[in-house]
Amino acid sequence: MFQGSMVALVTPMLENGDVDYDGLTRLIEFHVAEGTDAIVAVGTTGECATLSPSEHMAVVKHCKDVLGGRLPLIAGTGGNSTAEAIELTQMAAEIGVDACLSVVPYYNKPTQKGLIAHFKAIANSTQLPVILYNVPGRTVVDMTAETTAELSRIDNIIGIKEAEGSLERTLKLLSLCEEGFVVLSGEDSTCCETMLAGGKGVISVTSNVAPKLMAEMCKLAIAGQVEDAKAIDAKLAALHSILFIESNPQAPKWLLSEMNLIQPWLRLPLLALSDEVKPDVRAVAKALELI
Repeated sequence: MFQGSMVALVTPMLENGDVDYDGLTRLIEFHVAEGTDAIVAVGTTGECATLSPSEHMAVVKHCKDVLGGRLPLIAGTGGNSTAEAIELTQMAAEIGVDACLSVVPYYNKPTQKGLIAHFKAIANSTQLPVILYNVPGRTVVDMTAETTAELSRIDNIIGIKEAEGSLERTLKLLSLCEEGFVVLSGEDSTCCETMLAGGKGVISVTSNVAPKLMAEMCKLAIAGQVEDAKAIDAKLAALHSILFIESNPQAPKWLLSEMNLIQPWLRLPLLALSDEVKPDVRAVAKALELI
């Protein structure tokens, strides 16, 4: 269930900052039609940090209702408070999501022992499958492969979105973690090599705007069709990069607005994409015939 191209879905917003549920419906239908393998709602790319708990769950429920079981739904339920992460996880379970994605706590900089205690508490609070999320570039804490391996022995901790970014980390996780533990890339720029090394997929920013190409590349990479997978990845390389020209999800939201799917707005402190970089993003998108 948890493999292939899984989109780290943006949360569409109106200019006044309200969640745009009509836009969210359009995005979900777009991904169903284009071959995305799973929806990951209200994660980092979904601006979880600026959603209230009630908005957070309203977005998850809307995704669940629109999907109607057509694709797996993973809800971002992490936080830097263990109690809050448990509460969000339990609320998502009540909605009926298929799994939760729980990020390494940010800002308060726990030790590796603290990370183990945090994720054990979350796993013990729910029957949901839990996918860990290591993104040291945002959290300032890098959960080591050894820590992940210890957590992989807990029955309902079933995988990790690993955004440390190196092939060395992927290989170490595959070597140390329990059999069947799912290693997912959290970096579009290195996800192809992760899957060719034995990873099972990617939770992707790029798939917001190029879902068909990402889904095709993932299928080829997981099947071990090296040259074909690398050819698509090379085609996507400029897009992987340009989507981070400003803070994510500023560029993806603007590009989706150019594709007539949503409006380009974000919540403060993030801003809509700067005018001066729009020509660069547009050029890459046009080369791929996205717009």
